[in-house]
Amino acid sequence: QVQLVESGGGLVQPGGSLRLSCAASRTIFSFNFIGWYRQAPGKERDMVATITRGSTTNYADSVKGRFTISRDAAKNTVYLEMNSLNSDDAAVYYCYARDLYISTNYWGQGTQVTVSS
Repeated sequence: QVQLVESGGGLVQPGGSLRLSCAASRTIFSFNFIGWYRQAPGKERDMVATITRGSTTNYADSVKGRFTISRDAAKNTVYLEMNSLNSDDAAVYYCYARDLYISTNYWGQGTQVTVSS
């Protein structure tokens, strides 16, 4: 069973920064892509940023230029660097991975990001 464990969420002031981490229980190259989704109260879960095996990145328009997804293959970990945070970024952030070999999606348990002064 694949596990994705997020960390790094918390409370940050508007304009501040946070870095989220997602540690996978197996090599991240065994996923077609891996990345981050977020869900605010009363809203749908939306894609934030993903990175493919081939290192192609994809970002939601709302975070382009502010967020950066990266990976450390040796640590089986994907990161989300978030800068210039605002109230619209407050949500539970979930790590997500799509299995390369079978039609299966994996989700982490989520980490809360709160943006408030």
